[in-house]
Amino acid sequence: MLTRKQHELLMFIHERMKEAGIPPSFDEMKDALDLKSKSGIHRLITALEERGFIRRLPNRARALEVIRLPDSMNPSLGGRKAKFEPSVIAGTLGKVAAPPARSAAVPPPVVDMSRAVHVPVMGRIAAGVPIEAIQTHSHTIIVPPEMLGPGEHFALEVRGDSMIEAGIFDGDTVLIKKQDAAGTGDIVVALVDNEEATLKRLRRRGNAIALEAANPAYETRIFPPERVKVQGRLVGLMRKY
Repeated sequence: MLTRKQHELLMFIHERMKEAGIPPSFDEMKDALDLKSKSGIHRLITALEERGFIRRLPNRARALEVIRLPDSMNPSLGGRKAKFEPSVIAGTLGKVAAPPARSAAVPPPVVDMSRAVHVPVMGRIAAGVPIEAIQTHSHTIIVPPEMLGPGEHFALEVRGDSMIEAGIFDGDTVLIKKQDAAGTGDIVVALVDNEEATLKRLRRRGNAIALEAANPAYETRIFPPERVKVQGRLVGLMRKY
């Protein structure tokens, strides 16, 4: 699924290449989507590339190739409208009544089903370039209450490698306590510009907020506070071997 802006950009690139044979420039894409800066276009192109809709060709200016279109463009699907991913994480969240306990990296091999908590997995989160956190409840996992503590929780599947030095790897499932505030140094799900969510360590730098990766290959991104909304704080991690 694509966000509305990602879908608009993909179709603009596709139509321009059909008409002119070359991709549009970044300025043309920025104007077509009514964005204020080229950085928004860079972010959208990266998201489309990650999802396998376009490919950037090396050593060529303005070199973009549309690999595929959304399923809604396939005539065999009866012309259904495209589905767009919502940005804000919501839904019925797992609750724990037990007192707080230390988080664990992996659950114990045996779970007491009478005390187990059913936590909804609400989609995927980027540990890398921001992508959308999917609102749709995809499935439920069973978690020992000792991993969570009190409050509401949800889970997200990690995609990317920007948090590997914090012990968070591609394919892990992170357990998130739903909250709208966090302390400096906390690993959080942060919503940027009410559009894209990412898993990063939050740092406060004066009047700005830094979203810091745990991988030197990724740069720290700095935002004014009004552009960042905390969706939750990391409290646990589950991993398949």
